[in-house]
Amino acid sequence: MRIIYGFILFFFLTTQQLVQAQNGIVVFQSDFGLKDGAVSAMKGVALGVSPTLKLFDLTHEIPAYNIWEAAYRLYQTAPYYPKGTVFVSVCDPGVGTDRHSVVLLTKSGHYIVTPDNGTLTLVAEQLGISQVRQINEAINRRKNSNESYTFHGRDVYAYTAARLASRTITFEQVGAKLPNEVVRLPYQKAEYKGRIVKGNIPILDIQYGNVWSNIPKAMIEQLGVKPGAPLHVQIYQNDKLLYDKSVRWVNTFGEVAIGEDMAYINSLMNFSVAVNQGSFSETYKVFSGPEWTIVVSSN
Repeated sequence: MRIIYGFILFFFLTTQQLVQAQNGIVVFQSDFGLKDGAVSAMKGVALGVSPTLKLFDLTHEIPAYNIWEAAYRLYQTAPYYPKGTVFVSVCDPGVGTDRHSVVLLTKSGHYIVTPDNGTLTLVAEQLGISQVRQINEAINRRKNSNESYTFHGRDVYAYTAARLASRTITFEQVGAKLPNEVVRLPYQKAEYKGRIVKGNIPILDIQYGNVWSNIPKAMIEQLGVKPGAPLHVQIYQNDKLLYDKSVRWVNTFGEVAIGEDMAYINSLMNFSVAVNQGSFSETYKVFSGPEWTIVVSSN
């Protein structure tokens, strides 16, 4: 009786894990843009595997070859999707080379199908690594695409993601298990030291030109200041100082005059700087990426 009960329990837990792992949702991001049929082709391949899949777009406006921004957009978005969602991220300047094509299973239960070229840097830190598997292209590759070397997004990644999301294959059938590590891009992590806070500018609030950092609000509060107080902000590209001013930390844009520099906490609860109704990025030629550092201190 115990054996039967144990078998039933094992079957139930395994089934529940499978349902959680493969929920039929596929989310695409790329640097392809929408001017041609590349994105549509990927979705067509996915629907060819299973027409019942639910397909969504994260973004296809990653600047060409900008692996760092692809990494950030996954970090910004993945946690808000249900467990078991399969992401396809294609920003692949090394397409056709010996970089690995992988599927990362995060500790949160999300799957990311991508070249292992740094795209997984932030989401691996944020959600943790449960397993990494290398895609076996002898099995998980679109039929009759073996001589296509420059569109792995369509022929390998969309196809594999669709097979995984539709439960055509299990995660184990993706390919060989790799060590629980991914290629990581170096960058300045947020740190508080000697009454100075230092961090990275991972991304711009692109529509408005505001500059977002990876410095959490709590770290700014360690400086002993509250909204309304001035903060000294310096911004560097590598070792070159491009911005060095005191700005007021405010809760809303309406608290400062139009055209005035300001500091605020963005929707991810991280420290940011802006020009009210202007573009901080264009005004001061400040952009984003692992080479950008922001330093904040109290006046």
